[in-house]
Amino acid sequence: MPDRGGGPTGPRIRVGRPSRRVRTLLMTLGVLVVLAMAFVMFAGFWTDWLWYRSVAYSSVFTTTLWTKIGLFLVFGLLMALAVGLNIWLAHRLRPPLSAMSLEQQSLDRYRMSVAPYKKWVLLAITALVGLIAGASASGQWRTWLMYVNGVSFGQKDPQFKLDVSFYAFDLPFYRFLLGFGFAATVLSLIAAALTHYLYGGLRVTSPGARATGAATGHLSVLLGVFVSLKAVAYWLDRYGLAVKSSDFKATDNWTGLRYVDANAYLPAKTILFCIAVICAVLFFATLWRRTWQLPVIGFGLMVLSAILIGGLYPAIVQKFQVQPNEQAKEAPFIQKNIDATRDAYDIDDAQVDDYAGTSTTDDSSKLRASADSAASYRVMDPNVVSPAFQQLQQKRNYYQFPKTLDVDRYKGADGKEQDTVIGLRELNLQGLPKRNWINDHFTYTHGYGVIAARGTTTGTNPTGSPDFTESGLPTTGDLGKYEQRVYYGEKTEQYSIVGGPQKELDYEEDGEKTTSYQGDSGVSLSNAFNRAAYAVSFSEPQILYSGAIGDGSRILYNRTPKERVEAVAPWLTIDGDAYPAVVDGRIQWIVDAYTTTNGYPYASRTTLGDTTADSLTTNQRAVVAQQNQVNYIRNSVKATVDAYDGKVKLYEWDTEDPVLKTWRKAFPGTVKSRTDIPQQLMDHLRYPQDLFKVQRELLTRYHVENPAQFYSGSDAWQVPDDPTNKEPGSVPPYYLSMKMPGQDSQKFSLTTTFTPKGRPNLGAFMAVDADAASKDYGTIRLLRVTSTVKGPGQVQSELNGNDDVAEFVRNLKGTDSDIEYGNLLTVPLDGGFLYIEPVYTRGGTQNYPLLRKVAASYGSKIVFENSLGEALNEVFGVEESDTTTPPTEPPGDTTEPPATGDAALKKAIADAQKAYTDGETALKEQDWKAYGEAQAALEEALQRAAAAQPKASGGGGGSPGAPDADKPDKADPADKAGTPAKTDPADKADGEAGDQGD
Repeated sequence: MPDRGGGPTGPRIRVGRPSRRVRTLLMTLGVLVVLAMAFVMFAGFWTDWLWYRSVAYSSVFTTTLWTKIGLFLVFGLLMALAVGLNIWLAHRLRPPLSAMSLEQQSLDRYRMSVAPYKKWVLLAITALVGLIAGASASGQWRTWLMYVNGVSFGQKDPQFKLDVSFYAFDLPFYRFLLGFGFAATVLSLIAAALTHYLYGGLRVTSPGARATGAATGHLSVLLGVFVSLKAVAYWLDRYGLAVKSSDFKATDNWTGLRYVDANAYLPAKTILFCIAVICAVLFFATLWRRTWQLPVIGFGLMVLSAILIGGLYPAIVQKFQVQPNEQAKEAPFIQKNIDATRDAYDIDDAQVDDYAGTSTTDDSSKLRASADSAASYRVMDPNVVSPAFQQLQQKRNYYQFPKTLDVDRYKGADGKEQDTVIGLRELNLQGLPKRNWINDHFTYTHGYGVIAARGTTTGTNPTGSPDFTESGLPTTGDLGKYEQRVYYGEKTEQYSIVGGPQKELDYEEDGEKTTSYQGDSGVSLSNAFNRAAYAVSFSEPQILYSGAIGDGSRILYNRTPKERVEAVAPWLTIDGDAYPAVVDGRIQWIVDAYTTTNGYPYASRTTLGDTTADSLTTNQRAVVAQQNQVNYIRNSVKATVDAYDGKVKLYEWDTEDPVLKTWRKAFPGTVKSRTDIPQQLMDHLRYPQDLFKVQRELLTRYHVENPAQFYSGSDAWQVPDDPTNKEPGSVPPYYLSMKMPGQDSQKFSLTTTFTPKGRPNLGAFMAVDADAASKDYGTIRLLRVTSTVKGPGQVQSELNGNDDVAEFVRNLKGTDSDIEYGNLLTVPLDGGFLYIEPVYTRGGTQNYPLLRKVAASYGSKIVFENSLGEALNEVFGVEESDTTTPPTEPPGDTTEPPATGDAALKKAIADAQKAYTDGETALKEQDWKAYGEAQAALEEALQRAAAAQPKASGGGGGSPGAPDADKPDKADPADKAGTPAKTDPADKADGEAGDQGD
């Protein structure tokens, strides 16, 4: 009989060995290859370390690194030990002899081939599974750090009365341990079974027993461990019901127990836990009984119980107890879900008030006066006017502005704070006159300056352009003196090498100005080792030998604000929109960051990438966190990135957030206290858009706090599509200084509208106080509309069908220009809602948007005028004189009496005809200044004609072509929109056709 541990026998064949010289050469080449591979792997590690040290966040790098190494070693060794020990034990328990059979003879050949290398095979297998397990475990560094540093939420779940921290911090780590245990047990079981089979402990076709007693006992113990882990899984599943996702009639992504969970699944999990414990004991008992009869019966009972108790019984409860009276059965659990969700998303304090939606005042003058104080109407839409910034302030092709500008608050020359549209003039490598390595990375290294414009007024050069408060190159204006160079920005994605012998282009204005970077940012390339590491890491060999690099050279990379904050705080979720502000003589990028978890019991989950998407995120701004699912979020950190030296600062914002407290324990010293925020920075902090969009999405359902009403969905809302954008998507929220009902003054706010689910009319209006310096910061106010009011889409449709708009569009088509709608702003006013929408033209001689018209709607009236003031006057039906304050003393009568008579009438008519012709010519040439002058001259001539016309009792005197003197406005050939009157029926038809085409 062959010995189970024997080795190969027979004569050995000597093979000729290579010469010593060849062996030396091969060994040298091998060592060089190994060193080269080691340096390539080390280069990434070394450059990362250098970068973290350069931004003064080396503790983040070391904490993360040592945590990963620790998890890798511990769990890698545990897995290798578990698998290796069971292989060794199976080999040790092999039978000394095996029955002669074809199966065993075939296996003898494998045993003989493996015998000389048994130790190496064992080492290779254990090393492989250890490396895989260690690498997998190292990816759980966040789970481990949250487990060991977790702090209490101070809130208990309603079912098990455990602190929320158990579900957010502890349960994920327990599940990781359980998964690791299952993996180790299954791999050990497979490895032990194969070893037993190879050495005859298990037999498939050989005569006699199929397994030796030793193999039976060994495998039974492993199966017992597996079933024990299953018992632990059943027990943890009980708590997992509190954070289990499921679809429910009332809402998607429901989290928490429902009636069937509490009354069927929960007791079923407890029963299955007990059965699994008994089954595990039966498996362990085979060490003495040496038979699988009882364990197999117990395992079969556990499987059957899982099907009947864990699957069939809950289905019966759902079918026959819940469905016949689902609303009543689920009401207590719906209430728990409502309370938890509102708390987890910080919407539990949202103030919901009923709002009529229709005006309570008939006094037009009073409404007009109220409109002036209700809001600072932002007619400069940051989502539209970027091309105007580009055309008027780009200055050089290698500069660019973002497609979507930002809205902030700055003090004007009068010292009053005003809404301001702002953007940075960043570097654009695509616009370089010549692309090469030196130009891309050494010469053109930074953008230059902040460009800002008033949000509520327009400029005059040309008319309708942004009214710049900071402009030029270098910039001058209201912002004063500040460091204008932009080395770090949203569009700065390439690396630059600065500070060395190669000079940088600073800017070109009255000659070329050069500079050399004076900041302490970046990593030094003064030594050859660093240069070699970056040459390998960036796959750019020129970094190693280029003469443009020398003493003082520094490499700048990871240059977008989002990249830098994500790198120094990898535990944060970053808002999709960083915005710039001039703070204490420096340009600072302000980045909102969130702490999240998906382990808040009973709170419904949301997918951040979907929730934060709107009509602008398709190609203009980033989406936060993509498909990251969460059910708890806080804007816990405000971060800044200096645009010149890239310095990153993290400030605590939410001082009560337990998730932030946990991460601050894990990474001490990385987040500054809220009290360290400078006042100048505080003046520019605002409520973040992405958090607002998450909250508004939740409030479409969770503004309802009554379980029965929530279940029925009768008061559900939806975020409407953006009616001003051709791309599909939700209407974006708008920053606007405005006054909500009950407020005494305007507040910088973030606003949005809702429509009832499936209907176009206005359902609600939402605003949050967005000024971080305000005591009411973060207060959410909801106005639930109680009457039928036009929604944004309906207002836009009415505007598109307006006769004045139709003719305006028709006239534009003759000038090869297009109309472009700006943000449709909604403002509560005296019980109703005022809609304001700027309208731009683009094309012709200028290929950027200029503000030409302003539309307004209040109640059932919609108007289309030349300016905001005219639109407000017209929509409320007041004359301009009614809105101005009369002088304290009436002026003396210094005007001459109007000229009368046929001569004066003929002269006035001739002047009116000339002004009309001049206006038509200016309109075709897109000369808006001349067009406005012509319209003013036309109005003046018509007034003279009306005054010169003789008055007859029948009203028929005077020239037949003159307007009725009693109704000069009605006969004005130039309508309020500043377009020629439509007296020809053919023109009327053309206007309607143009409207339909639009």
